[in-house]
Amino acid sequence: MKSRLNAALVLVALGVLARAATAHMKITFDETNPGKLPKGWETGITGKGKAKWEVVSDDTAPSRPNVLKQSGEATFTWAAKTDEHIQDGFAEVKFKPIAGKEDQAGGIVFRFRDANNYYIVRANALEDNVVLYKTVNGKRSSLQVKGRTFGYGVDTNVPSRKWSTLRVEFHGNLFTVFFNGKKLFEVEDDTFKDAGAVGVWTKADSVTLFDDFSVGTK
Repeated sequence: MKSRLNAALVLVALGVLARAATAHMKITFDETNPGKLPKGWETGITGKGKAKWEVVSDDTAPSRPNVLKQSGEATFTWAAKTDEHIQDGFAEVKFKPIAGKEDQAGGIVFRFRDANNYYIVRANALEDNVVLYKTVNGKRSSLQVKGRTFGYGVDTNVPSRKWSTLRVEFHGNLFTVFFNGKKLFEVEDDTFKDAGAVGVWTKADSVTLFDDFSVGTK
């Protein structure tokens, strides 16, 4: 009887540790061989074109040696960690736009259902703004900033060829966006309520590097 109780307590403790381990995860891409994709990640596009996601070495990486690079060209491209689904939590990534005549964008997808249905917050170095959108059945539309009746996201300096940090916190229908540690705005929306994957995103001809992708439920 005592041995059974001890075994049960061990299992409970292991369960608590497992939950704690998944409460906050940081992916540096350094354990993935160059030319490959991280385990548990899938890539694709929304719209037309072709994505090219791969892990590469980069001397400027915040956590050297590797980063995740997107150098294809499509309407929208995404790389999602589809083996983890989160309903409420946060996602954060460091990104560096290095080229693009039409766009130089880097973003985060969350509550990602499939290639055509997800939330996306992105920063664009050519427009110097940060905007949160929903993509429904492949159609992207911007979401209104809370407390405002007009406008398109928030204007802020988004440097090209330099590393910046983008973060989104999502709880229920409230989403809070941060850029380089500064809170920019909030959005409320009820389109996607269930848990979904998280990942990163680019647009058009953006060539963008990503590193230190963090995600958690707290």
